[in-house]
Amino acid sequence: MTEASVFEGKKAVYFTLGCKLNFAETSTIGRLLKEMGVRTVRAGERADICVVNTCSVTEVADHKCRQAIHKLVRQHPGAFVVVTGCYAQLKPEQVSAIDGVDLVLGAEQKGDILRYLEERLPLLPAERKLADAEHEAYTVPTKDIHTFVPSCSCGDRTRYFLKVQDGCDYYCTYCTIPYARGRSRNGSIASLVRQAEQAASEGGREIVLTGVNIGDFGKTTGESFLDLVKALDRVEGIARYRISSIEPNLLTEEVLAYCAESRAFMPHFHIPLQSGSDEVLKLMRRRYTTKFFAEKISRVKELIPDAFVGVDVIVGTRGETEECFEEAFEFIRSLDVSQLHVFSYSERPGTMALKIEHSVSPEEKHRRSQRLLELSDAKWEAFYRRYIGTEAEVLLERSRTEGVMHGFTANYIRVELPVEENLDNQIVRVRLGDFNVDRSALRATLL
Repeated sequence: MTEASVFEGKKAVYFTLGCKLNFAETSTIGRLLKEMGVRTVRAGERADICVVNTCSVTEVADHKCRQAIHKLVRQHPGAFVVVTGCYAQLKPEQVSAIDGVDLVLGAEQKGDILRYLEERLPLLPAERKLADAEHEAYTVPTKDIHTFVPSCSCGDRTRYFLKVQDGCDYYCTYCTIPYARGRSRNGSIASLVRQAEQAASEGGREIVLTGVNIGDFGKTTGESFLDLVKALDRVEGIARYRISSIEPNLLTEEVLAYCAESRAFMPHFHIPLQSGSDEVLKLMRRRYTTKFFAEKISRVKELIPDAFVGVDVIVGTRGETEECFEEAFEFIRSLDVSQLHVFSYSERPGTMALKIEHSVSPEEKHRRSQRLLELSDAKWEAFYRRYIGTEAEVLLERSRTEGVMHGFTANYIRVELPVEENLDNQIVRVRLGDFNVDRSALRATLL
């Protein structure tokens, strides 16, 4: 049992890098600390506790993590600094050696953050200097990461992020995530339904399902992703679900068919492609071909014609020759998708990709990225234009921009309209107009 008096009156600051899953986990840590009496710092205040949740998907991500830690240490002198996340798991000694870092927790330990803090906070001197940092690190080898840490966090008043799965068994040649997060594992459907019900009781209207490889759901419990989707669809009060990302080979016909007819699962999919070249896909050890992927997209559009489909693409991987890239570009151009999420390949220590011959220069990676980003912009605009003049239901939320509200249609079109009283967190029917001034959304009028 954690002793609340250790935390009473303390202030914390949180910094998260990386994916939606990381943000969900940080939010859960924040909620746990809040329940123990810790409040989030206000502008200008110094924190007693700093929590940094790191990413390590690229070398740039590692660099940003180090920058964030240095900045927090400067801004909050004397604070107890905890670092967790993928970078912490992969490079614990490197992270713990950073000036000001007290505690590094790996993937198996981060769920016990309250216990680690409870043991250490009472022992700290009243006035701490940089040299007083503890520099402790606690991790286990990847094979010993077994714990599933639940997380259902509120990103804003309308949208929650529900962690349904963690870890990955795929071991693609370019990726460190299986080493950072361990094997695929998940919570039970019953426990996840309870978390969704709690979100509904707090006023949540939309839930995004997050995880590392969520279509692989069920490894721990013997259940299936389809079973999970059906159970969540029955939760009263949640009007919308979105599937954050799902591998093409795990987006089954049964899941697609159910989503096409479901009460609350939105016509919105995020499906990683990574390359439109079969040769590169084979070097990546992806589990599908371009033919399979194209057929999957066609099937999505056949069953759910209005679906927004986002696609991940990595450029400049080892083995991606100019010919491979051109082949990939033409394939991606042929797909009926709505947006591309483009990433430049970053070499990661310990990955099998380092054994592949032919590397791509940074300048060429940038050139290829720009071509794909221009293609993405064209596809995104064409998708939006298709719905100008139509009616849609939008879940509204107050914007940071004065005088306007924003929201998303079921098929993920961002909408802007003037502020209306009492419509925050409400689903309303609108008519979609043309693009707004900065072309980030379609203007809309209430019906």
